[in-house]
Amino acid sequence: MILFLSMPQAQDIVIALKTALKRRGVTYAHVANALQLSESTVKRLFASGNLSLKRLQHICALVNLELGDLVDIADDLRRNVVELTDEQERTLVGDPKLLLTAFLLLNHCTFKQITDDYKISELEGIRLLAKLDRLKIIDLLPDNKVRMRLARNFNWRKNGPIQRFFEEQVQSEFFQSRFDGPGELRFVLNGMVSDQSIKIFHQRLQRLAVEFEELVKEDRKLELDDRRGTTVIVGIRPWGLGVFEQLRRNRAS
Repeated sequence: MILFLSMPQAQDIVIALKTALKRRGVTYAHVANALQLSESTVKRLFASGNLSLKRLQHICALVNLELGDLVDIADDLRRNVVELTDEQERTLVGDPKLLLTAFLLLNHCTFKQITDDYKISELEGIRLLAKLDRLKIIDLLPDNKVRMRLARNFNWRKNGPIQRFFEEQVQSEFFQSRFDGPGELRFVLNGMVSDQSIKIFHQRLQRLAVEFEELVKEDRKLELDDRRGTTVIVGIRPWGLGVFEQLRRNRAS
């Protein structure tokens, strides 16, 4: 059976496919040759979004992509908000249930999972989704489904309301642990290193952050009960313990 893209996301999928082709230098002529169609026919198919599943799979094979990869590209292209405004962040911080809902949606929880697992009624949940939609953090779809508008490289504002909330409440609560429980780990590393070594270590930590995000992405397939909210805090700064620094000799310039 041949399935055609008639869903609302069809345009997003086609745009994602065009993006993938362009990134890999694959032209309409290449696609036409692979599908044994004329180039003009291929252009019409892309313009209408009327691509059968078989043809879509064939085109994906040209650029070594799975259909799931194409959906991810479409998702990335839609998610174009890299930073919220100060007002948006203040609104989130001012409503704990709104902030919680945004956090859970970012972690791919469904509306039903949120209302089942947290003290949020269905009516209240709908109100929260509508508010996040008005804040342009999500696109609210039929049946209480959502599409995130926050980019994967999204960051909170520097010295903004969310960061201050983190410093005042989250950070102190997070470190109230001996870090010897299941899934817990703490490193305290000290050493005398050069600026160049610090720069190299920064780069390696950034790669580690990317690996963590890949694990988060992979685990989205699991049921919510099989996932645990997990926070990693890594900080690095040139710093000396105050009691030691007081013993340092002042050197003449």
